[in-house]
Amino acid sequence: MKLKIVTIGVYGFTEEGFFAALTEAGVDTFCDIRRRRGVRDSQYAFANSQRLQARLAEMGIRYLHLQDLAPSQAVRARQEAADKASKTAKRQRTALSDTFIAAYEAEILSQFQSQSLLDALPDAAQTIALFCVEREPTACHRSLVANKLAEAYQLEVAHLLPDV
Repeated sequence: MKLKIVTIGVYGFTEEGFFAALTEAGVDTFCDIRRRRGVRDSQYAFANSQRLQARLAEMGIRYLHLQDLAPSQAVRARQEAADKASKTAKRQRTALSDTFIAAYEAEILSQFQSQSLLDALPDAAQTIALFCVEREPTACHRSLVANKLAEAYQLEVAHLLPDV
């Protein structure tokens, strides 16, 4: 079977809905690409690292923390400046700015060896989830990582969204 990639954010999901979406998508490997693995809002406490890892283990889903794919503070500052200029709240953002994309591609994706991620996956891996917090995939760096993997290896990508 060919490897499939899904992306998922936490905002907008209930705890039950989040884990149900992973199950329905057949996720067997969960790649956390956040730098800080916590979420401040108590309704999303289930996505804090230790609780998240424990729940995924109960579900039989492997957990990988790929911090090298997280944007640096300097790259994040580009998006924060763009959000401020457009008067867009982070959780209301629907797309990444061109300055963030350029900086992320130059600093992070240019150094990322796609094959090393695929090599680190167990042979049995069929569906991997790329995870960060934003609801909209186009407002999050996970979509950039997914696109790079999809283009390099002709992989299918699906974006898991909360029912709203």
